[in-house]
Amino acid sequence: MRDSRDEATLEPVGDHDRPPASAGLSLRAVGRTVASRTMRLMLATLTGMLIARTLQPEGRGIYAVIATTAGMTMVLGHLSVEKSQIALWAERDRHRALASNSLVLGLVLGAVAALGALAVTASGVIPTASPLMAVALIAVPFGVAAINLNGIALLRSRVDIVNRGTLAAALTQCLPLLLLMAVGELTVTSVVVCWTISIVVPFVLHLRASSPLPLRWDGGLARRQLAIGGRYHAGRVAFHFLLTLDVLLLNALDSTAAVGIYTVAVTVLALTRIPADAIAQVVLPFQAGENARDADRVTARTLRLNLILSTAVIGTLAVAAPLLIPLVYGEAFAGSVAPLWVLAPGAIALALIRLVEQHLVRLARPIGMTLIALCALGANVVLNLLLIPHWGAVGAALASSATYVPMALLEIAWFARSAGIPMRELLPRPADVRAVRRRLAGRGFASWRGRRRGGSGAR
Repeated sequence: MRDSRDEATLEPVGDHDRPPASAGLSLRAVGRTVASRTMRLMLATLTGMLIARTLQPEGRGIYAVIATTAGMTMVLGHLSVEKSQIALWAERDRHRALASNSLVLGLVLGAVAALGALAVTASGVIPTASPLMAVALIAVPFGVAAINLNGIALLRSRVDIVNRGTLAAALTQCLPLLLLMAVGELTVTSVVVCWTISIVVPFVLHLRASSPLPLRWDGGLARRQLAIGGRYHAGRVAFHFLLTLDVLLLNALDSTAAVGIYTVAVTVLALTRIPADAIAQVVLPFQAGENARDADRVTARTLRLNLILSTAVIGTLAVAAPLLIPLVYGEAFAGSVAPLWVLAPGAIALALIRLVEQHLVRLARPIGMTLIALCALGANVVLNLLLIPHWGAVGAALASSATYVPMALLEIAWFARSAGIPMRELLPRPADVRAVRRRLAGRGFASWRGRRRGGSGAR
């Protein structure tokens, strides 16, 4: 990827860790990221169908508890070290040490988290006595290290490494399951083993791509990273719960059928986040660059771009949903259309949050970001408790949109104030829409450039 002429705008001059101030957003990098994430989602959907049809509810439930527990262990255990990497990346002399620490901290923190989860499981807090939990927890140190190495790769504009890891993980989990199902040997054990291997594979690919990775442990920098990451971590965990807790509350307050209806709407809308997430990945090194003013301008332009694309994609999906959902999932899921419509504004907000938060890390105000996430989580829980008993899945969707949208607005307003940009300058203008259409239609869309043409820095 880095050898392609179409991506010259991403290639730093003189230092592969430093994107130029005038660098732009590579369409090819975004396209490949969208393709890899779409393929991963399709393979994950196929994998889920195989597991559900073969293992039936009980076996599927055992696997779900194990995978969810291991996944939460990774979320809780990585201590948001990747946030510290963004915060410290402007210090160019720290790049090698940050890369080394990403590996060491990931493995150490992941191992501690896995041992803690194993102890919690053994104590009976988690409702499973399956020895397969230990198998899944083996993957946690490698999964945490891969999260950190992903962050370093993105900061170096090596989106290709992340994309290969994403696709390899999905293939590693799906293809063996297809083979095992064909020979009638698909069991809970084989599913958990495949899941574990799929978490380890991206870590191995990162090691190969980064070879030789310097193993010089910088203890002082590590303490600084943990101090920075720790301040963001409560907000990261709160945001993760904000996205997932409504499913558990809907199950407790309504029914498993309502959960099925709701999660189809959530899954379909998750597809619409692929372009925005891909753009956020590619633009990260420019947001974390040394020149704060350039980072402000890049973030403002990309916010407008993401808002245009997300609104167009989600609006199109909302119009097509009454025909699309029954066609794909069956008439039994026609009830997913109403929750999807209610959740659509929240999906647009989520498409903007990641991009803004990547920039807000530069401000070194983790308490503010954590408070926003915690308040959103608290409001979400209260609204779910009030709305689900009356409106079921639609109530859960309303609670989500009613918390995602204010959270996005608060963080965007914070960014605008810190950058000295009026909020109105972050709204797409007709010229932006024409520019997007022109670049998408033309072959020369190599970048979303950061040139200032007078007036506001957001222009």
